[in-house]
Amino acid sequence: MKKVVLIITGFIVALIIGLLCLMFYVKKQLEPVNINSADYVEFNIKKGDTYYSIAPRLEEKGLIKNKDIYQLYIKLNKPKENLKVGLYRLSPNMDVDKILNTLASNGISGKDITITFKEGLNMRQITKVIVSNTNNTEKDVYNTLKDKEYLNELINKYWFIDKSILNSKIYYPLEGYLYPNTYNFKNKDVTVKEIFNTLLNETEKQLEPYKTTIINHKKYNAHNILTLASIIELEAKTDNDRLYVSSVFYNRINKGITLGSDVTTYYDAQVDMSERDLYKKELLENHGYNTRSNSQKGLPVGPICNPSISSIKAALMPKTSNYYYFVSDNKGKVYFTKTYYEHQILISKLKNEGLWERY
Repeated sequence: MKKVVLIITGFIVALIIGLLCLMFYVKKQLEPVNINSADYVEFNIKKGDTYYSIAPRLEEKGLIKNKDIYQLYIKLNKPKENLKVGLYRLSPNMDVDKILNTLASNGISGKDITITFKEGLNMRQITKVIVSNTNNTEKDVYNTLKDKEYLNELINKYWFIDKSILNSKIYYPLEGYLYPNTYNFKNKDVTVKEIFNTLLNETEKQLEPYKTTIINHKKYNAHNILTLASIIELEAKTDNDRLYVSSVFYNRINKGITLGSDVTTYYDAQVDMSERDLYKKELLENHGYNTRSNSQKGLPVGPICNPSISSIKAALMPKTSNYYYFVSDNKGKVYFTKTYYEHQILISKLKNEGLWERY
């Protein structure tokens, strides 16, 4: 009898593991073909096309990973909107849901434009994206950011924006609030305010499931959460690493230790990390962002980039750990340690093995 029970138990466990593996595989197949792609494909929907029938063409054009999984997803999750005839602009950086939402719209005209704002861009970089894709100038962008009347309108409109963005030490008031994604706009004459409002609407949509958690957070308000999330965004690439990086920052804050984050120091100096090493003077200065400075305990005055929802979730719900230090190698792997001594030993090891990150 025991043998039969063991066999049945083993079968059930194997079945559960198999189902979990299958679910993971299906999830991966529904993700973007290339999340970092900046390319776009004009996709034509003809009369008689259905969400189901276009699967082979979507796969052929490199827009979905697996037509069979896509078709299964369509069967199980029938789109509410009918497929409309027209020309659509799709990208390999879109997941299946994003593709379906785009195909449920009214298509594009020859003048419509699509702009991608990647995760982790700061306002200087976002400005370059806007200028290169629209008829706006850098001056247009920065003047909008200085428009106090407009900023107060946003404070009154969005629950996650408050007077923190008006702090005189903040370089760019909407830094950290513009959600990174791919957006369609009417044409190149779109105004900076229209662009900002579109991105802020998406931020509100992304934050909505966490609204209660943010409002009731024991330590931080929305501005603080976005600030921490923006640092996490630039310090780690994977969801799991971000959870532990967040843990390190919370542990250091609770113990009264400066965050010691290089990315905040670069932002303080208004230099991108890919540009050059910082000068000694820049390492010591603090305009409100430099968390390597002894004068900057806790969080910086505001966000340093526009974070993904993954980093926002990590800022809200970090892992529990005893780590106080972390460092990344030049391949992007993050290492966590409990003491400064362990941290220094690890850095020496990475340098000896040629894995030390240099800028």
